[in-house]
Amino acid sequence: MTFAEQFPIVLGSLNTGFLQTFRLFLITLVGAIPLGMLLAVAEISRWKLLRAFIRTVVWIVRGSPLMIQLLIIFYFPGLVLNTPIWGGGESGRFAAASVAFIINYACYFCEIFRGGIQGIPVGQEEAGLVLGMKPAQIFFRVKLLQVIKAILPPISNEIITLIKDTSLARIIALQEIIWAGQSFMKGSQGISGVIWPLFFTGIYYLAFTGILTILFARLEKKLSYFR
Repeated sequence: MTFAEQFPIVLGSLNTGFLQTFRLFLITLVGAIPLGMLLAVAEISRWKLLRAFIRTVVWIVRGSPLMIQLLIIFYFPGLVLNTPIWGGGESGRFAAASVAFIINYACYFCEIFRGGIQGIPVGQEEAGLVLGMKPAQIFFRVKLLQVIKAILPPISNEIITLIKDTSLARIIALQEIIWAGQSFMKGSQGISGVIWPLFFTGIYYLAFTGILTILFARLEKKLSYFR
């Protein structure tokens, strides 16, 4: 089969794999950002036991490889608990990968949010209380945009890292874009022994990260009035 005949087959497979990658990326952000914010609020709360528990969880998750977390979350229910909650299909693998990624990135976002919140001068909260504002009003009307400005660079870095980390989902046989590109080395859709599709996957990642880098740069510029 010539390159001209291989190209549309490979392109279609890579597009399907990238769609799976993009879905995992999007679902992770939708779940991890609010969960990370909740964890950050809990970590700076007045309850010592809650703070200790959250810090322990964050330490364990951040201190262990995401690949191990994927394997444990996917295989542990079936092999140890005899309750294969994920099933064996692609949808089950995607669900397990989503849970693993959300938990992992929520813990990283938690530390970023915590640092941003604690970086706001205490005097602003005291001034708000003097003016009769409630703590929730102070946070959403005074602190929030300043926190976003402060955490935007580290958050954008984590989000770009997430794009590349989605490739780890292939450890549980989730058919994302790297899986699609690598399959043509082993044999897929009448094509085998070719490596160029795997290199083509890099173009997808570069384009995706490039677009996000531009968007984050523009957002950071809009928030520059907090300097």
